[in-house]
Amino acid sequence: MRQKRTARPKPVVQSKQDATFDVQSFLESAGAARKFVTYGRADVIFSQGDPCGAVMYLQQGRVKLSVLSHTGKEAVVAVLGPGDFFGEGALADQPVRIGTATAMMESTVLVIDKDEMIRVLHEQHAFSDRFIAHMLARNIRVEADLVDQLFNSSEKRLARTLLLLARYGKKGSHERVLPKVSQETLAEIVGTTRSRVNFFMNKFKKLGFIDYNGDITIHSSLLSVVLHD
Repeated sequence: MRQKRTARPKPVVQSKQDATFDVQSFLESAGAARKFVTYGRADVIFSQGDPCGAVMYLQQGRVKLSVLSHTGKEAVVAVLGPGDFFGEGALADQPVRIGTATAMMESTVLVIDKDEMIRVLHEQHAFSDRFIAHMLARNIRVEADLVDQLFNSSEKRLARTLLLLARYGKKGSHERVLPKVSQETLAEIVGTTRSRVNFFMNKFKKLGFIDYNGDITIHSSLLSVVLHD
């Protein structure tokens, strides 16, 4: 595992006249109870069973959240991008991590101590609103994922997964090219086999929905697979 590197926070100067709370400025401000850590590809940020004492904010990169069953089977439950929080179970007095967070590429993570996070949520209403909006969006996503697993085919689930990984339709996001993600990881997310993922990826490529040569370029036409009954 590569050695984690603590990055220096950027200095931020804010006007006292500005009544709007700047979330990013807070996240990048100096403070003993928060620190930036850079992880290399495949580095483990925290492991299932680790003590749960901090909340993480992904500033840049991509992080995979996975859970390991008692029989040793791993399931990928989420893939996060810049601007996402994770590890928020600490705020609910969760004693240990219920899953593992792994960097899928070089990623910069802001680690916020639990007590510091609680203090800011109480004192900074704008930040609290942002965090609540994040949690609501996460819950909606979990419900949508469950419906997807129960009622949609593996082909449609794969198409939806690719669009979500490309952050398709997210406000302010222009990301359409995915970093290298293995078919095994896609299969774990979708809940199918690698051979089925390979079959559908080739099908999407042939139909012009994606370009697939190491990196994956997602075209808006892939949405037709999700919308098709």
